[in-house]
Amino acid sequence: MREPTIHEAKITGGFWGEKQRLNADHAIFYQWQKLEATRCIDNFRIAAGMLSGFREGFFFADSDAYKWLDAASRIMFHFSNPDLKILVDDFIDLLAKAQQSDGYLYTYNQIHFPGQRWVDLQVEHEFYCLGHLIEAAVSHFETTAETKLLAVAQKAADLLVKDFSDSIPDFTDGHEEIEIALIKLWKATDNIEYLALAKAFVERRGTIKLFPFKMLSQVLDSGRRMKLVDKKRELWLIEHPDHNTFKLPERNKNIVPLWAGPRFAISALTGKYNQQHKPASEQKKAEGHSVRFCYLKTAEAMLAQIQGQENRIKQLREIWTQMVTRRMYVTGGIGSLPLSEGFGRDYELDPEVAYAETCAALGSMFWSHEMANLTGDAPFEDLFEWQLYNAASVGIARDGCSYFYNNPLTSHGKINRAEWYDIPCCPSNLSRVWASLGKNVCSFDHTEIRINQYFSSEIIIDSRQQVVMNIDSKLPWGNQVKLRFLMKQPVTFDLVMRLPAWAEGCKVFLNGNEIKVKESTSLSGEQAANGLNLFDARWMRLSRSFYTDDEIELIFGMPIRLIKQDRRLPKCGGKFVVARGPIVYCLESVDNSVDIMNVKVNQESLMPFFDPDLLDGTWVIKGIDVQGSPLVFIPYMLWANRGKSSMTVFVSSI
Repeated sequence: MREPTIHEAKITGGFWGEKQRLNADHAIFYQWQKLEATRCIDNFRIAAGMLSGFREGFFFADSDAYKWLDAASRIMFHFSNPDLKILVDDFIDLLAKAQQSDGYLYTYNQIHFPGQRWVDLQVEHEFYCLGHLIEAAVSHFETTAETKLLAVAQKAADLLVKDFSDSIPDFTDGHEEIEIALIKLWKATDNIEYLALAKAFVERRGTIKLFPFKMLSQVLDSGRRMKLVDKKRELWLIEHPDHNTFKLPERNKNIVPLWAGPRFAISALTGKYNQQHKPASEQKKAEGHSVRFCYLKTAEAMLAQIQGQENRIKQLREIWTQMVTRRMYVTGGIGSLPLSEGFGRDYELDPEVAYAETCAALGSMFWSHEMANLTGDAPFEDLFEWQLYNAASVGIARDGCSYFYNNPLTSHGKINRAEWYDIPCCPSNLSRVWASLGKNVCSFDHTEIRINQYFSSEIIIDSRQQVVMNIDSKLPWGNQVKLRFLMKQPVTFDLVMRLPAWAEGCKVFLNGNEIKVKESTSLSGEQAANGLNLFDARWMRLSRSFYTDDEIELIFGMPIRLIKQDRRLPKCGGKFVVARGPIVYCLESVDNSVDIMNVKVNQESLMPFFDPDLLDGTWVIKGIDVQGSPLVFIPYMLWANRGKSSMTVFVSSI
């Protein structure tokens, strides 16, 4: 089975239509303005010899610009905008000028350390940056059929093939991403060398001899290089007193315990932090930096689709199950440890300390999507949906112009969204996902159409037979979804529709008449500590000949639920989380006069309401506590849109 291309899939309205419009009209331009203001784009102008100046930002700052380019390329296909095209085209021209003749493109070394390359790979993200360049190029090629950026990417990839096809394990990246990119580039170009290198990078991982000593050496050397850069900056500013530096705010941080630093150091030196502690084939748990981990597992799942490795598929299923049942928050957030931005031990899910980085949720979504492609199991698509609405979308404000980096589940008013960060990796990562959600709606072959996500959309299933599927979805607030088919002549196939774990059953209607469908499950697992029942997700199958204008209507049971937390979880064990449909709700102090950290809710009082005046109109859940005081629960993804406030997703119940 295959998913639709961006040419075949279009979001047509509803909740995600509004989000895509926000993305195209505001967020993508705002992000470019910030990249310019923080001189991220100037770094490329300096590398190209077009500007005299001093490079700004971390050594991995190039990747933020590449992710923007990736998002913009995807957006342009469905939202034609001359101003955005000019920005994209000009930036592509700039990259071509900044790239060295042999394909090397990494402004940190090109500007600060000319002639040096591939040093401190476990720390300094050269491969990671090139990976996002390649992904942007593939997206641009897919949406425009233009090849200028693709040529830049292939030139960089060819350099990697030349330098690392036969290299030792020491030359694997410290932050996984290049593996995903090379697989995508192989699919776009049919150059088998790219696939072979992606496979080699995955298989060499975790086999570096004397890793702790080499890691320590690279950390020290990278620190030395950063001090040299700081000295160069001081001299530059003395010689150029009119040069204005842009002070970037730090990422929002909730609570950083004293133990976070030592645990980060141990994780880094042992290799767990960047999944270098064991070969990928021997890893059994979700460990280390959560974004790195998910990008590695995404690449493994992509390779398993190509190679059909049954042992690897079984291993990936088991690791995913371990992650979602023992090391994931109820919002779908992952990565409970500050500083290391990574996984803690089983059940170590403190809601106040929670890092739960936006990019980690997105990385988990990438992995789940590839696992669904690999196995056809419904729970993977369920988690994609749950994280999309909660752990990921909380990372961007409703105006598209301020962001969260990490996302605690309880906050005492000490953090807020910011207009930008010193590490702005999440904004454009989220934008590129939103821009191409149509591709996630379904997958199909000549005998089956599988509905993975219920987004209002139009999908071209078969251009030759003119088979088109239109979906009108009222989710996430309403419980109704309609599928309508248009076709030149009748076609026989199996229509397989996901029945989400959050749904209390589903009524299915065909052309207005209620019908019975076959239900099937495919993946089982233990009860999750976060209370989610992802393994209850299943498929509904309807096998028949379909005619033009056939309409299938789904009515999902969407009660308000109280999701109980395992008592082994710190600070929230035994408490409950209010949810309805795929949305987690929270209490925010701006809406409630009671002490929200100690609420005992009357479950029978909870009712959904649409409030047209709250946050430009949204669905809330209202009720009372045991003393009769009113309570207002808002969607977790919408908190902190009205200034600093306290928030929690946890309540007690009677």
